[in-house]
Amino acid sequence: MTPLSGDLAAPVKPAEHERQAQEDQQAKQLRRYTSGVTAAMILLCNAVLLLGIWGNGVNLDTLFTMPDRFNPAKDICLRLSWHKVAGVERPVRLCSEWINLSDPSGETHKFQTETEVVKGADGTLYYDDGVYMNDRLFAFGAFVVAVVTLGIMLKRHLIARYRGQLATLANKVYALIHS
Repeated sequence: MTPLSGDLAAPVKPAEHERQAQEDQQAKQLRRYTSGVTAAMILLCNAVLLLGIWGNGVNLDTLFTMPDRFNPAKDICLRLSWHKVAGVERPVRLCSEWINLSDPSGETHKFQTETEVVKGADGTLYYDDGVYMNDRLFAFGAFVVAVVTLGIMLKRHLIARYRGQLATLANKVYALIHS
């Protein structure tokens, strides 16, 4: 058996400990960067959404409301007009302008021309909106989905790029230390 000489390579344990400390530091930096990017993307996406709403002039009050209807129990009719009713040969007089007593603004409400009035089998008149799908609501939803999707994609790209930069920097530092 030969005696051990003093020129042996450094033990593996300190290098492992140093490498683990470096990985912990990188993980801490990555978490801090991820938190910062997440907060910045939340602010940026909300700013884009609000700017888009403001730029389009979309009134959210009218975007989510159903058409206004005259209700003889709650409203006062101000003006009558003749309307074509499906199922009836001659036009019928209907309230075309009224005041809603439950509306504190006191504004007059008007009959929407796109609303169809039909005569039911029982002889009663009904409002027929068909399928009430507001195209602006669909476009607004698509805009929100697009902004959120692009924000998530940008966030992932930035974090992946930063993770790559951290790995490259760590490899350079490790090579400088051990060369």
